Formats: sequence, structure tokens, C-alpha cells
Amino acid sequence: MGGTFDPIHNGHLRTALEIQQWLGVEQVTLMPSKAPVHRQQPLRSGQQRLDMVRLAVANEPALLADDREVISTDASYTVLTLESLRRELGETAPICMLLGMDAYLSLPHWDRWQELLTLCHIVVVKRPGWTYEPCEQMAQLSAQHATEEMDRLLQSPAGCVIFRELTPLGISATQIRALINAGRSPRYLIPDAVWDYIQHNQLYSEQKTEGK
Repeated sequence: MGGTFDPIHNGHLRTALEIQQWLGVEQVTLMPSKAPVHRQQPLRSGQQRLDMVRLAVANEPALLADDREVISTDASYTVLTLESLRRELGETAPICMLLGMDAYLSLPHWDRWQELLTLCHIVVVKRPGWTYEPCEQMAQLSAQHATEEMDRLLQSPAGCVIFRELTPLGISATQIRALINAGRSPRYLIPDAVWDYIQHNQLYSEQKTEGK
């Protein structure tokens, strides 16, 4: 599960944990990007965002932080990350990439996007009531690769797309940054350890926010 995590919040964590439990896998890895290519650059450094992810998952063995994009000398192209994972895990290990519906529908704008399903499966998280309106390319991709059988993701290394409906927490990193910048507390939207880190390092605000 990639993202800027600027900062990581309970919506990210709950989504990752629900997917881990649904798939029945040992862990879901959260992977902060260093410099995302197709979106606005994060406000905080890759190391700071990685630190916050590590703090957020420290007491949850089902979730793991991965530093490969932050320490890489390459730009954060997903295909390069997947190639790195494939080299590490081998050709037969199943790899599942978790995407929100909006990210999934934007895949034709990603570098070497046609190669992604040769390297991994894609788990698409959709909100209840989401209207699925793909472009022609994505409609064809879904028609060729979509499955409703979760076991197929665990029995083959790559090539499937599966849609999973979750009820997400109504939390966004933008909302959290705005609260902190306004001198208000984001507690209960983010883990306390992350909030402590933000305050200690005076992130997202001109002034250090007092209290929790």
C-alpha cells in the first residue's frame, strides 16, 4: 500500500488492516513515496513521513513500514517499486498492490502502466455508492483481469484485479494538515505517537502546537 502519508492517519491504517484480515495474509506493507511523479509533492521529507509510518505501525504486527522508495535514488514510479519487490520475493510469490478507485482509474497516466499486472495483482478499494466510470482502456483492463475469487490472488503471482468495498473513515491528510496549521488538535484522527512526532518536529505549522 503506497502513498505520500503526509501524514499517515487512521483511515490509512484501518484500510490496510481490513485488507490484511480479508485476504488472510501475514502483513500489509505501507510504503511512503519519496517524490510522487503524478501528484503534488509532499510537504514533508520522505524520511519524516517514513518515521511517522513506522511510529503508526509499531504496535500492530499485521502492518509493516517499507523504506525502499524513500531510500531509492530513482523517482517513485510504481513499476520500479514492483520490479524491486519481484526481485526480492521471486517470480512465483503473489504480490498484491492496494489502490483506491480514483488511482485505479488513472492508471493510463502512469509510467509503463500496461506492465503492472505482469508484476502484481491489484486490489481496488471502493467506497459504498461509488460510480464506476472507466475510460475505454480501463474498461478493457478490468474486463480482461477482474475476478471475484479472492483465492486467485493467493494462488498466482500476478495478473488479477479484484474490487473490495470498504466503508472508509472520513479522514484526509489535507484535513489534518489544515487543523494543525490552524492550531487545532488532530488527536483521534492520527495515532498519538504520530501526533507527538508532529509536535516535537513542528510539522505542518509555523508554530509548535500545544498539548494533545
